[in-house]
Amino acid sequence: MNGRDAFRERAVGERAVGERALGERALGDTTVRDLALRLIDRDLTAMQQEVAAYPTDDAMWVIPPGIANCGGTLALHVAGNLRHFIGAMLGGTGFVRDRSFEFSATGLTREYVMGELADAQAQVMRTLRALDPARLDDEFPQLIHETRLPTRMFLLHLATHLSYHLGQVDYHRRLTTGLGTTVASINIPALVRPFPEPAVS
Repeated sequence: MNGRDAFRERAVGERAVGERALGERALGDTTVRDLALRLIDRDLTAMQQEVAAYPTDDAMWVIPPGIANCGGTLALHVAGNLRHFIGAMLGGTGFVRDRSFEFSATGLTREYVMGELADAQAQVMRTLRALDPARLDDEFPQLIHETRLPTRMFLLHLATHLSYHLGQVDYHRRLTTGLGTTVASINIPALVRPFPEPAVS
């Protein structure tokens, strides 16, 4: 079997597993809220894996000619972005964003940056799980670049914004370290894997 046939067979198998899992978990009526939650949760996990894959803390902050932001900056940016727009705006967490810090901080440890991403992930999970799907048709509570958007559309924008920066971090890490290792960020099974039940307080 050649490489192309092997890839096709694997893709067909993964699709069958995904469709079976979707059916078993009755996700046919999945809302935009749930889709956004799954995508954001998957990509924040991948972003943490990307940060962990840098060989040193300093490697995260290298800025070669031709780019404006390094991997560490982009990771802090997505963490602040999601804690503000989802945690604070939709979940009322009280988080106060410091966007200037996101773009000016440097030299922080991988452990610190991963902690920021993990906190964002927890806030997204709590907020979107509790969000009434009826709110998806409401205007997002903050004006975005002088534009009013439905909450459902802005949630999808936030998911694609995260994915865009995840790809940038992956290329930054590979190009600046010479390490071509992958963290398998586009993880299809993660989109149908059951979430752990929330802890009972």
